[in-house]
Amino acid sequence: MNRMRKLKYLDYWLLVPYMILSIFGIVMVYSASADIGTQNGGSPGSYLVKQAIYVVLGLMILTVMVLMNLQKLRDKTVLKYAGYVALGSLFLLLVMGQTINGAAGWFHVGPVSIQPAEFVKFYLIIWLANVIAQRQDRIQLEGWWVTMRQPLIICCGIVGLILLQPDLGGATINGAIIFVMILASGFNSRLAKTIFVGAFFIIVGVFFPILIKISELGFAKNVYQLQRIVAFVNPFEHSQSVGQQLVNSYYALSNGGIFGVGWGNSIQKTGYLPEPNTDFIMAILAEELGLITALAVIMLLFVIILRTTLVGVRSNSTYQALICYGAATYLTVQTLFNLGGVLGMLPITGVTFPFISYGGSSTWTLALVLGLVMNISARQKRYRATH
Repeated sequence: MNRMRKLKYLDYWLLVPYMILSIFGIVMVYSASADIGTQNGGSPGSYLVKQAIYVVLGLMILTVMVLMNLQKLRDKTVLKYAGYVALGSLFLLLVMGQTINGAAGWFHVGPVSIQPAEFVKFYLIIWLANVIAQRQDRIQLEGWWVTMRQPLIICCGIVGLILLQPDLGGATINGAIIFVMILASGFNSRLAKTIFVGAFFIIVGVFFPILIKISELGFAKNVYQLQRIVAFVNPFEHSQSVGQQLVNSYYALSNGGIFGVGWGNSIQKTGYLPEPNTDFIMAILAEELGLITALAVIMLLFVIILRTTLVGVRSNSTYQALICYGAATYLTVQTLFNLGGVLGMLPITGVTFPFISYGGSSTWTLALVLGLVMNISARQKRYRATH
């Protein structure tokens, strides 16, 4: 397909929500971060300028991905060296990563902090989709475990390196992407399914309650990840320490009600709620603009997720379908983790809200993934128009 002709077949069910959410994200980052910028000795608009640059660069990345020949992403050399960069950066983080919120998950490059675990999501999607698509016949002939054993070990190694930072949220999202793509690959081993289901119930029924008990006994004083469990179990008892984020998130949601207190009028962003422009930006949004606006934002994101899934279902290509399923999983799990933390339904994992939270790495990764889905959608629309 002529690259520029792809623009004729743009999927507006994806592009329009993306543009609305990205622009709205800039507005909310400015509102949520104005006080932080002043307190840090900068200007109220310092985060606004950065986020606007991130979004503009993200739009350029999305355009490149829409116009790109998908075969270039399947090139063995490209995938091999991208894998080296991904694994190498995760190893380096353990040695020289910048620690933010208890996890050494960032490289500081000038004024920008790069989070490799974000870009690994994109790499895992394109690499695993290619591996599975190339081995479809072998899966049928030799069995799933024999064929996919080596890629699965590599995936576990990647997730393990992210977990060592420790970045539980990033590790879980990448793990979910891998799990869904594996299920969609023709995964039919009864033994393996039993192991997966058993591991899930062990985590939920045994491991998680043990963590809660540890937090209640006070053993988590100097362990950041366990402190988050403490905050989840009883935030008000620790409202002046580890429960501060969740308690002030509740206050923000309560203050906002249905219609909000007005844009820019949040009380909790003025030093009460940590991370108001990143992890807890949805709490500030709900406080200022109310429940109705928060639900509208969630619905726009739901449209993107639903459309991405539909593009995958309609695809006749295993590779393209798996990319869409991986992208939909990424967006869904990240959204649920962020909202779960804001609402106190899940422990806080330091996960940003897609398109709305401040951050270059997340903005660019979302553009990479969504641009790829839009590329696939354009191919489908052109095929239907010419056949």
